[in-house]
Parts: sequence; C-alpha cells; structure tokens
Amino acid sequence: MIFEELDFNSTPIGDLVLRRRRIPKLGDIDVYEVKLGDDFLMSSLFHEAEHQLAKLGLDLMERDDLDVVVGGLGLGYTAVAALEDPRVSSLVVIEYLAPVIEWHQSGLVPLGETLALDDRCRLIHGDFFALSRNIEKSFDPMNAEKKHDAILLDIDHTPTNVLHQTNSRFYTEEGLSELAKHLKPGGIFALWADGEPETFFTDRLGKIWGWADAHTIEFDNPITEDISKGTVYLAQNPK
Repeated sequence: MIFEELDFNSTPIGDLVLRRRRIPKLGDIDVYEVKLGDDFLMSSLFHEAEHQLAKLGLDLMERDDLDVVVGGLGLGYTAVAALEDPRVSSLVVIEYLAPVIEWHQSGLVPLGETLALDDRCRLIHGDFFALSRNIEKSFDPMNAEKKHDAILLDIDHTPTNVLHQTNSRFYTEEGLSELAKHLKPGGIFALWADGEPETFFTDRLGKIWGWADAHTIEFDNPITEDISKGTVYLAQNPK
C-alpha cells in the first residue's frame, strides 16, 4: 500500500486527516480516506451508503422544487447523489469541520468541483446538531423562516456510537422532535448508520413522526472481500 497524506488539521474533536492511497490488488485506483482521531469516517471505496441515503429519502417525496439539507459533507457523495435528483432546487450542506469544506473548494477531493459548479448547492460551516436544536431558525442562513422538504444525515456511526458525546442528545425523543419541526408537512428525515437496523430507534422515529421504516443496505467490501451492511432509517412528517 502507498499512502499520501493530503491534509492534516487539529480540530476541537480530534486530529483530522485526509489521505490518498493505492491498494495493489485494486489496480490504479486512488482511494481517498478521512480519519478523525482513531475513527475512520469515510473511504471513497464505499459510497453506496451515501447514494442510498439520498435516493431512498428523496424517492418518498411526491412533489417538485425540493429544498434539501445534508448534515455532514465528508467526501461529498450524499450531496452529489441528492443533486442527481432533478427535482432538487436547493441544497444546503452543513459541515462542522471547516477543513472538509476547504478540501472541496480547493479541488483536493474528487467531487469538489461537481459541488462547486452546481449553483443549487451551498456548503455551510456550522454545527448541524446546534442548528437542529434552534427551532426558531432554518438550517439555511439566507432564509431564517424556511422549512425543508428533506433532511439527510450522515455524521455519526450510529445513534448509539457517536463521534462526540454531545451529539447523543440529538437521537433522543426530545432532539428528534426538534428536528421534525424543521420539516414541511410531508417532509422526510433520512439517516445513515453502520450495521443493521436497531428496532428501538425505528420505533422511536415512528413515535415522533407517526411513520418510520429502516432499510438494510448491503455493499461489496473489496478490502475484506466480503459484504458490509449499513442502515438507512426513514421518517416522514404527516402531510
């Protein structure tokens, strides 16, 4: 394996590293990886999860001119997948770590140019969880009164395995109820999590939204030469 560290930053929640590597058995493929402290946040080898998060969430919408929020920019796959839906007219991506936004703006990561050239998309440096708590304001800093059609979230590993302990409150009934207030009638919340669905969390979503579901996503893992699994949780506001 050949590693190249493209960027390193100390952040309030750990050392953030962007690196590129080649894996001989995969041929001439550049693999981009993001680490935060000891946690692997994302690899460009695995992005079926991000695609399904956007697709499953937006497929539930039965209207056009969609206003969408993505929580967590990462390598940009969820945002790009959302923009592939022609009904999306506005996309706000909330990212806590400023260097991640800079990677995209400078073209250091492969999808940066795609997002930069799409005038529907804005990358916002902010704390998704803090913004969710503030039910008096929108996630969109340019329109404080705006409600959203869909909120797609991929930040923590799971609702019980979070990157920072302060994130845990979001996954409680109180935190999720606050998020629901940011959505329009019929609006969708979609969440990616590692591993298979946890029934308690699907039930919690259903209690708050009235309807919830969970999909198991399977994808090839060329490193382990096996199948990996993840979950997309879905919830929808009453129409």
